[in-house]
Amino acid sequence: MKFRFPIVIIDEDFRSENTSGLGIRALAAAMEKEGMEVLGLTSYGDLSQFAQQQSRASAFVLSIDDEEFGGGSFEETDFALTRLRAFVQEIRHKNSNIPIYIYGETRTSRHIPNDILKELHGFIHMFEDTPEFVARHIIREAKAYLDSLAPPFFRALVNYAYDGSYSWHCPGHSGGVAFLKSPVGQMFHQFFGENMLRADVCNAVEELGQLLDHTGPVAKSERNAARIYGADHCYFVTNGTSTSNKMVWHSTVAPGDIVVVDRNCHKSILHSIIMCGAIPVFLMPTRNNLGIIGPIPLEEFTPESIARKIEANPFAREAKDKKPRILTITQSTYDGVVYNVETLREMLDGRIDTLHFDEAWLPHATFHDFYKNMHAIGSNRPRAKQSMIFSTQSTHKLLAGLSQASQVLVRESESVKLDQDAFNEAFLMHTSTSPQYSIIASCDVAAAMMEAPGGTALVEESILEALDFRRAMKKVDAEYGEDWWFKVWGPDVKGEEGIGTQQDWMIHADDDWHGFGNLAEGFNMLDPIKSTVVTPGLSLDGQFGETGIPASIVTKYLAEHGVIIEKCGLYSFFIMFTIGITKGRWNTLVTALQQFKDDYDRNKPMWQVMPQFASANPRYEDRGLRDLCTQIHTFYKQYDVARLTTEMYLSDMVPAMKPSDAFAKMARRDIERVAIEELEGRTTAILLTPYPPGIPLLIPGERFNKTIVDYLRFARDFNERFPGFETDVHGLVKREVDGKLGYFVDCVRQD
Repeated sequence: MKFRFPIVIIDEDFRSENTSGLGIRALAAAMEKEGMEVLGLTSYGDLSQFAQQQSRASAFVLSIDDEEFGGGSFEETDFALTRLRAFVQEIRHKNSNIPIYIYGETRTSRHIPNDILKELHGFIHMFEDTPEFVARHIIREAKAYLDSLAPPFFRALVNYAYDGSYSWHCPGHSGGVAFLKSPVGQMFHQFFGENMLRADVCNAVEELGQLLDHTGPVAKSERNAARIYGADHCYFVTNGTSTSNKMVWHSTVAPGDIVVVDRNCHKSILHSIIMCGAIPVFLMPTRNNLGIIGPIPLEEFTPESIARKIEANPFAREAKDKKPRILTITQSTYDGVVYNVETLREMLDGRIDTLHFDEAWLPHATFHDFYKNMHAIGSNRPRAKQSMIFSTQSTHKLLAGLSQASQVLVRESESVKLDQDAFNEAFLMHTSTSPQYSIIASCDVAAAMMEAPGGTALVEESILEALDFRRAMKKVDAEYGEDWWFKVWGPDVKGEEGIGTQQDWMIHADDDWHGFGNLAEGFNMLDPIKSTVVTPGLSLDGQFGETGIPASIVTKYLAEHGVIIEKCGLYSFFIMFTIGITKGRWNTLVTALQQFKDDYDRNKPMWQVMPQFASANPRYEDRGLRDLCTQIHTFYKQYDVARLTTEMYLSDMVPAMKPSDAFAKMARRDIERVAIEELEGRTTAILLTPYPPGIPLLIPGERFNKTIVDYLRFARDFNERFPGFETDVHGLVKREVDGKLGYFVDCVRQD
């Protein structure tokens, strides 16, 4: 396949009719005759923006002609030297390998300072060699550079897709041919394109290796990724970190094992508890009254605290082996709170067999010192003496993986090595025998993209964009003065530029912005690329204002203006600065928020400001935007929902059955659907998960308490009063009984 990577020439005389211009155009023509594309430019432009060309180019050729620099030596033309040095440094900050050539008519390498000279691939003197010879020399280096880019699996997949071989294996569309036989198939083929369909192949293709037994190019790519991430082993997973978590658990946990779990865990961890037949003891995270989940306090992790929890659990205290088999914590939380892993390793090494960090939202951290010690696995980190460390990561969330691209990273201890064959049994249990090879390739490429220095630069750019967004929001707020504006949750941004240091984002006990109480010093940090925007109406201590703007209205408004939000709470919504976020995106968000404020202040009718939503929900058409916000705000205030949603997660969760036993009751239909009013004291057979925040509230085998029942009453009443803004609770079933709609939960049948 011919990829498009032009050779970029920068010469102010590129279009001139002087000797220099004629010479450089002759070189460009010679390159094009050899089949290379050439992009000729006459100035450097904005250096930081222009250096982005490094991701699109195969080589740079930079002029230092006398005319360009005004004659004389560099010492006499400091601006020219500064410009050249800045450009080369900007390129090398992101790309250490792309060829850079300098050419001129009079200067030699003795005129070039060493810090620039050492970054070059060559120095060309015009007119000493023929343009054809010079072109071939540059092209050779450019092609060698391009040949080095593709990591093992992606390289093999590209070669296979363009080999032109007929195949008789599945999938049945046979490289996209089947789609060409149908009109709608033609549309599908034109939308996704030839390359994606030719690369959609079966695991019977031997030259691509096997994901199932980690051989061939797949194995080479997993080893390459392990090296880049600083892990001992890496396993690519093609159906998300939900599956990666289950692999780790099924390779580690057996029925009856005690496991220590973050109560703020992803539901895949709870599924793992059910499937493995484990006995969970939970570590309780903090929460503030905005509904933002904070860290688990350090004292919860102490061996003494865990031992007390085991003894307090009626099923755990009867276990033969009281030593926990695994600890799983969410690193980072949805809103960006992370833990000091070195503190946990030192505290729990050998006391728990496996330390598992669900880093679905933190795969970027290992590539920048900004996150030092605040992620599970990386280069130059001390090994645990006894405990194995696992990290499960969603490369599709913050890196450049396709949806469902995930991976399992392993860090062995000094005394325990990973039994790869045993782990692969669990891997096979949860891996499709028909994995999507494009997802494997994206895991491969996502890792290669993070190789230093490029990966470090990408992460730093994400942090910088996130901080610039915070600075912009703060500037708008300052200009409005006493008038209302949106806040961005977190500490004040230090300085007017740059990313600052990790210390700027550590969470201290006496900080007034987080609302998590007395936290241990140096244990927790907020990842600045996770930005939670707070809307007016609710204070950090849970007090409702006279007026308020529920976040659900803001996010629906933004969606109609082309800005799609990741997660929405009562009075906050969440945006994430991945490596793909640009200045255009976050500035558009700021502009859209300005438009919302203007429409709110003028109380414009819903049909005008949110026509799609109003059309789907005609009851709101003639209502003013501010009026609707006030009505929902008043309803929240009436139910004191901020206190309710905080307390329901902090209330005692009483286990009545092992989760696996309660779920078995559901599988055998030994259950009954219980109305909300009759739920208190009953034992759930399913996961009960409110959205937002998407964190399970009860797991199979736990009893309903009054606080949780009160929340379900609120959800029912709110949904009936404000259709279109429904609070979704997975596990809460709506059924019509005797002509009336009722809300029920599947509970274990009472004898």
